Amino acid sequence: MAIAPDRGGAEPRTMNRPRQALVIAVARDGGHRFSKPLATTITLLAGLGVEGDAHARVTVQHRSRVAADPSQLNLRQVHLIQAELFAELAMQGFAVAPGALGENVTTEGIDLLSLPVGARLQLGRTALVEVTGLRNPCAQIERFRPGLLAAVLGRDAAGRLVRKAGIMGVVLEGGLVRPGDAIGLTLPPPPHRALERV
Repeated sequence: MAIAPDRGGAEPRTMNRPRQALVIAVARDGGHRFSKPLATTITLLAGLGVEGDAHARVTVQHRSRVAADPSQLNLRQVHLIQAELFAELAMQGFAVAPGALGENVTTEGIDLLSLPVGARLQLGRTALVEVTGLRNPCAQIERFRPGLLAAVLGRDAAGRLVRKAGIMGVVLEGGLVRPGDAIGLTLPPPPHRALERV
């Protein structure tokens, strides 16, 4: 199943037309800090990640993963969070803005957490990211804002743990990504495999 990004001019939204999936913010940071400053654009580099970001490499760059095995492939080159999470958190009293949780790309209008492993997201005209798994919320989130760790974890109807702090992916094709860019989605052939932490 493929949904192509809209390349035409802006059209008024109507009640009957589904909302288009969009990039609403982009961020990068050359240092290993929790939050990332917003940028006007970011450049995705095939096989590496976000140009100028501390996590851009072929091998893993997250400190806990490096400590375990620095030769692991980097399945966490790009971190994406859906802005709908921020609205959910606001209802619980947490004011969280794009970039604050360390994501590179903040999206709107696409349920990132429901995507299967191998789903491909086209960001803007050329950048292509393949989804690898879920971000595992850790103690850094709690240090950032007490109580927030519990707020980004939940349980589904079967009692299984739900991680809400975004998804991770690898860059298949590079390109510029900026706020306002359309997001295209291509699902892998079935059977689909649910996302797990990476």
